[in-house]
Amino acid sequence: METIWIKNPLAIYTGNTQDAQGGIVVKGNQIIELIAQHQTPSHTIDYVVDASQHVITPGLINAHHHFYQTLTRAYPDALNKELFHWLTSLYPVWANLDEEMMSVATELALVELMLSGCTTASDHHYLLPNGLEHAIDLQVETAQQLGVRAIFTRGSMSLGEDEGGLPPRHTIQTEQAIVDDSQRLIRQYHQHHEGAMTQIALAPCSPFSVTTDLMKETARIASQENVMMHTHLCETLDEEDFCVERFGLRPVDYLEDVGWLNDRTWLAHGIHFNSEEIGRLGKAGVGVSHCPTSNMMLASGICKNNELEAAGVKVGLGVDGSASNDGSNMIAEVRMAMYLQRLRYGSANVSHFDALRWATKGSAQAMGRSDIGELAIGKQADIAMFKLDDIRFSGSHDPLAALLLCGAQQADRVMVAGHWRVLNGEVIGVDIRQLIERHKRAASRLAKKALGE
Repeated sequence: METIWIKNPLAIYTGNTQDAQGGIVVKGNQIIELIAQHQTPSHTIDYVVDASQHVITPGLINAHHHFYQTLTRAYPDALNKELFHWLTSLYPVWANLDEEMMSVATELALVELMLSGCTTASDHHYLLPNGLEHAIDLQVETAQQLGVRAIFTRGSMSLGEDEGGLPPRHTIQTEQAIVDDSQRLIRQYHQHHEGAMTQIALAPCSPFSVTTDLMKETARIASQENVMMHTHLCETLDEEDFCVERFGLRPVDYLEDVGWLNDRTWLAHGIHFNSEEIGRLGKAGVGVSHCPTSNMMLASGICKNNELEAAGVKVGLGVDGSASNDGSNMIAEVRMAMYLQRLRYGSANVSHFDALRWATKGSAQAMGRSDIGELAIGKQADIAMFKLDDIRFSGSHDPLAALLLCGAQQADRVMVAGHWRVLNGEVIGVDIRQLIERHKRAASRLAKKALGE
């Protein structure tokens, strides 16, 4: 195994208090040394990477996404709508997904994320119509080919609109099929060890798309198999009204009732909690993925990040689906999170350090990972390196602040588990032009199928 010194960065954010202005030493898949300013490594170095023109961060971690939605960005029938109407516009389209579409959508989303400095991506896939029962298998294969770290959440929908749920019946599965496939995926793909590249979590879509029995059974399986759980919760006031009307409970009470109020759970959005609920979530060790761009696009509200963190909730960051964003750019999402949270709390109470924390260590902790999310000895060698040579950075003075304030869009280098996956702004082994063409054809074919053509 080669020993690499990423030397003398222009600026570095480690996610901890250790001085690493002299750079990072990597061997195999781990960080083995942080170098203080003007110091040299104590290890024998095989080769040096000059980082004097780079701002370095831990690899960004995307805690919530829907890769398949890259096929329906800016979809005409879904424009200018809030969540429930937006979903009902798109469910009939998504019901036509097939394996080729799923594979290319996953590949494009992961490539887009990697180019933005993302090294670990979580995807929440809950649409498995006839013919797409092995969607998660296709995703695992794609991620492993690209060499990116991934947490695939086996989503599910079992409560059709004819039973009071939101999704059309032809988009849901039986609960037994969901349970059987969840157990199969865990046995086949989930890695429990430190440095895991592929993990499976269980993820009923939302309270308005699954039954109480499925939520309870999911909690039982997750505890038995020692895997995480994920779902959408408190994204909109409509969802709150649904829970009260159907279950007689507010969403957090419902979460507790079905056995989900524990540190095995992380939630997408988490906007509409009251103070008492925030305290309970923190005490239970629940995680929340803040999804700022999606929340603005669908006018859902603003997550209470500062209150959540103060209560002990593990706050991470997600780009959410590429039909409610409509992108998969993590470094852009970090900037958006900083600005949206400033709108809630004021400029003096949310810094670029806060936003970077949410996108790295916060996301890692929310998803039950302690081996990624910061640059420290013994942690995984997941590293993002950004250049500040675009016109947008000209005249900037603080390089780390400029990364967000001036709006970085793309990483120059990205390392995952000690392997370079992005060099000179290009994903190694990927023909980006060909990928875009394949993806455009799949998106066009999906739209035509939705129209019955």
